[in-house]
Amino acid sequence: MQDEMNMELDNIITLQDEDGQDVAFEFLDLVIYEDKEYVVLLPAEDDSGEVVILQLEEEDEDGESYAGVEDDDVLEAVFRIFKERHKEDFNFMDGE
Repeated sequence: MQDEMNMELDNIITLQDEDGQDVAFEFLDLVIYEDKEYVVLLPAEDDSGEVVILQLEEEDEDGESYAGVEDDDVLEAVFRIFKERHKEDFNFMDGE
């Protein structure tokens, strides 16, 4: 049981929102699309089941940084790849 708890904690990353508040996310997957890397995250405090997709930017001395994705076509393509990879792990709603 303790190993399961450690695995869960290993998948949690904390990011800061626009207001500087820490927000915990469960890391679900890393998707490479058009030579760019995107992380698929599930907000730890949100029960809606909606994921967040962020683009992984270059690492600097402070660590990795992430940027929001504004291109709906990119978001849909990354989510489609994620859904295909994890169709056995999650129940996706139709139309998503």
